[in-house]
Amino acid sequence: MIKVKTIARKNPQDLQAPEQFYLHAVKDGVVDFERLAYLISNQSTVREADCLAVLNALQHNMMDELAQGRVVQLGSLGNFQVGIRCEGSSLPEEVNASKVRSAHINYRPGKRLRKALLGLEYKLISG
Repeated sequence: MIKVKTIARKNPQDLQAPEQFYLHAVKDGVVDFERLAYLISNQSTVREADCLAVLNALQHNMMDELAQGRVVQLGSLGNFQVGIRCEGSSLPEEVNASKVRSAHINYRPGKRLRKALLGLEYKLISG
């Protein structure tokens, strides 16, 4: 069950417009690698330490592959790819790597995960 709460937001394109109210998903805890390794080990014959080693190797290799500009596909979990934010230039010859302001990860969920999102249930909580 996904907890949601009501929040007010201004329109950034029209600050004089009245606020609108939206639902906002509320996080309900954090699951780290150790917890995932524990859960996986309880669902298989693999020891927790081995699961943790595989998860750490996955993280390391994902970082290496993303740094090479590759899309990392993790099956039905989805795809990860580096995206950038940069300054614009009025002329194409002014564009160069120094214009990059920041990098981020673009994530696109796989079909199975997208389908799972369709079946979620929501519970409104107070502010």
